[in-house]
Amino acid sequence: MQHQPGKQNRAAVITGSTSGIGLGIAEALAANGCNIVLNSFTDSSEDHALARKLADDHGVEAAYVSADMSDPNACRKLVDKAAQHFGGLDILVNNAGIQHLAPVEDFPIEKWNAILAINLSSSFHTIAAAIPHMKKAGHGRIINIASAHGLRASPFKSAYVAAKHGVVGLTKTVALELAETGITCNAICPGYVLTPLVEEQIPDQMKLHDMDRETVVREVMLARQPTREFVTVEELGGLVVFLCSDHASQMTGTSLPMDGGWTAQ
Repeated sequence: MQHQPGKQNRAAVITGSTSGIGLGIAEALAANGCNIVLNSFTDSSEDHALARKLADDHGVEAAYVSADMSDPNACRKLVDKAAQHFGGLDILVNNAGIQHLAPVEDFPIEKWNAILAINLSSSFHTIAAAIPHMKKAGHGRIINIASAHGLRASPFKSAYVAAKHGVVGLTKTVALELAETGITCNAICPGYVLTPLVEEQIPDQMKLHDMDRETVVREVMLARQPTREFVTVEELGGLVVFLCSDHASQMTGTSLPMDGGWTAQ
C-alpha cells in the first residue's frame, strides 16, 4: 500500500473497531503503516489501552475516539476529530453494526430504528463528513462493510437485510458522485465470520440442536457457505488493504462478496 506524496502515513478511521471484524481491519491497516482511529460507543481505559497497543505493535499512531453511531452528529464529529488529529483523513471503513431477529409483524420498532441508524445511516453521516477532507487531499478510500445479506435475504432479519441492501446502494451512489475525484467507495459483503460474538453463539446452538461443535458449525451456522468454513478477520483485513492500495484505484462502486460461495448459489 503506497502512501501519498508528502505524507508519512495514511490516516484511517474504522467504526466499531474494538473487537471482531473492525479490530482485524485496524490491525491489517496498522501493519501496513496506517495511523488508526479506533471507535466504539464506550469510553473505557481498555479502549484507550487497545489503541496504545496497536500503536506499539506496529509503530504507528493510534487513538481511540468514542462515538454513538446512532447519533448523526456524533458520526460526523468522529470523522472531523480524526482528521484534525492526523491532519487529514485518507481511509474510512464503516463497520459498526448491530443485529436483532424477529418476524416482521413482531419486530420491535425501537430495534428497527436502531439497526437502520447504526448499520446504514451512520455510514451516510461519516461519508458525508469524510468527503471534504478527502477532496482536499485529492485522494481517499471509503470502504463499507456490508454483508452477504446486502445481496441475499434471510427470514427474521428484516431490518438488518434492509440496512445492508441500503449500504450497497449507498456505496454505488457515492462511487458515482466521486468518480473523478481520486476517491473510491466500495462495499465488502462477508459471509459468516468467526468473531467473538459468533463464537459465543456456538454453545447455545450446540444445546439447541443437540450437536457437537464441529457439526453445529458445519451443518447449522455454515449451512449457506459452500466451503463450510468461516471467513477470517485476517482475510477481510487483507481485502481492505488491497482496496486501499493504488492497485485498486479503478475499483469503485463494487460489492465484493467474501462468503465462501454463499452468494454464488
